[in-house]
Amino acid sequence: MKKEQKTADGWNPEHLPSQKGKSIIITGGTSGIGYESALALCSCGADVTIAARNPEKGNAVIGKIISAYPDSQIQFMELDTSDQNSVHCFSEKWLTDNKRIDTLILNAGISNVPNREITSDGFERQLATNYLGHFALTAMLFPAMQDSSDARIIATSSLAHKRTTLNLDDLQLKESYTPMKGYAQSKLAVLTFILELARRLKDSGCDIKAIPIHPGVAATDITRGGDKASPIRHRFAKTMFGIIGQSAKHGAYPILYAATSEQATSGIFYGPSGAGERKGLPAKAKIAPFAQDRETAIRLWDESEKLTGVSFLLTSS
Repeated sequence: MKKEQKTADGWNPEHLPSQKGKSIIITGGTSGIGYESALALCSCGADVTIAARNPEKGNAVIGKIISAYPDSQIQFMELDTSDQNSVHCFSEKWLTDNKRIDTLILNAGISNVPNREITSDGFERQLATNYLGHFALTAMLFPAMQDSSDARIIATSSLAHKRTTLNLDDLQLKESYTPMKGYAQSKLAVLTFILELARRLKDSGCDIKAIPIHPGVAATDITRGGDKASPIRHRFAKTMFGIIGQSAKHGAYPILYAATSEQATSGIFYGPSGAGERKGLPAKAKIAPFAQDRETAIRLWDESEKLTGVSFLLTSS
C-alpha cells in the first residue's frame, strides 16, 4: 500500500479541504501545474476560471476536467498576460459582472525565449508575460477580492530567481538579453513584487494574503522556450526535468498548499521540501537576499505602475 504523505502541519495533497463556494482564477491553466491545480481544486468543489490565451485548448481542458469530475464548476476566459489590452479587457469584464474572487493564482508563464522579443506594448516578452501582465491584473482585480473572507493572491516564482539580480536601469534587457537571464529576472520580479505586496497589505490593515510559491523542478510545458523555440529542445528539457525533479502534478502542490491550507501565511515563500527544493511536499522555501531588499522592491513597484499605467489602491506606512 502506498504511504499517505502529509506536510508537517498535516496538509495532505490527496485529500484537500473543501473549497466549495470559493471563486478561483488560475492564469495559464491549460497545461502543467496550472492545469493540475485547476483539476485538484475542481475535485474539492471550487468554482474555477481558467484564464489563458487559447480558447481551443481551454475548452478542451475544461472537457477533460469535467470528464474526471462531472460536477465541476469551471469556465474558460481568454487572457494573454503578455498583452496589456487583453489584461484590461479581462479585468473589466470580470468587474462588470460583479464577481467576487477568493483566490487569484498568477501562474501563466514562458521561459528561455531564444531571442529577445518585444510585445505590442514594447515590453520584453518574458517580463511582460510572467510579471507585468500579472502586476496589472492583480491591481485591476483587487477590488473584487475585498469582499472575500479569506482572499489569497498566489504567484508562481522559480528557483531561477536566485540566478540574477534586478537591473532596474535595464529592466527590458535591451543591453544584456540572454534567454535564461530574461526568465530569471521575470521570476525575481514576481517574487519581489509579491513580497512587497504582502508588506503593503499588512501595513494597510488588509487581511488579503499575498503568497509566493515555486514548483521546484517540474516537467511542464514552460520548458518549451516560447512559441518559436525548437520542439526537440522542449521535449529534451521536459524529460530531463522529470528525471531530476518531479511531475507537473507534484509541482502543483505548493500552489495547492497556498490556496487551501489554513497554515499558509502571507509573505512566506513556499516550495518543495526535498534536496535543493527540486521536489517534495511543500515547505517554507529559501529567498535570495536581493529579493527581500525593500528599496529595490519599492523601485520595482513604482516602475511597474509607470510601465503598465495601473496603480493599486493601497497605502504603505
